[in-house]
Order: sequence, then C-alpha cells, then structure tokens
Amino acid sequence: PTVADLMESIRSNPPTTVGLLAVQHVKTGDVIGYCGLADSGRPITGEPELAFELLRRHWGQGYATEASRAVIDWARSSGHERLWATVWDWNTASRRVLAKLGFLETDRRELDPARGTTIFTTRTL
Repeated sequence: PTVADLMESIRSNPPTTVGLLAVQHVKTGDVIGYCGLADSGRPITGEPELAFELLRRHWGQGYATEASRAVIDWARSSGHERLWATVWDWNTASRRVLAKLGFLETDRRELDPARGTTIFTTRTL
C-alpha cells in the first residue's frame, strides 16, 4: 500500500494498539523508512512515543512530517490524550519536525556517554 492508502486505512479503521508502519514513497513504491507509535514505558507506561526514521536520501522533503501527522491522527482516534517523542540533542532536523508537529521540549534529559543527550518532548492531543 501507499502512504495515502495507509492514511486512509488508519482513518477509516483506527487500530487500538501501537506499532510501527512502513513509510512508502508514492511515486516509486519504495519503502523509505518507518513511522508509528511505540509503548516503551518511558517516560510513562500507556502513553505512547512517536517514532520515525527515514533513509538519509529522503531527509528534508517533508516525509517525516507527513507520516507523523497521520500517526498523530491514529493516536487521537485510538483515544490517546498525549504523545511523547525522544530526540538526540544534536538532531536539529528531527527537533524541527517535532516542533512543527506541536511537540514541546520538556526538562527531562538522559545522558548517553557514547551518543549524547536524549531530550524528551510531549504533545497533548
């Protein structure tokens, strides 16, 4: 299915669970990444985390924002009231995507000596 097919399926048959979805390029049919909801239990069990990752050659084209908006609609229609997202402090592109989607950075941080600092963001649905 295309991204549009997935979006329509999510809207017309809202799932009640979390999960990751393939992000597919409409013109080529290639899978270019994933986007979805994960219930990692961090920071709060039962409040899912938005997760997305795209192949580098598809960065900066709006695909993460588009896919995330569909997933946010899925979360809202599934009855979730708030979402979380984590992002590395050095990942300015993903931080911009999250800000565009209405996520606000919290004061919570986790330091990983090898990778840097994880920033926790949240968004009310």
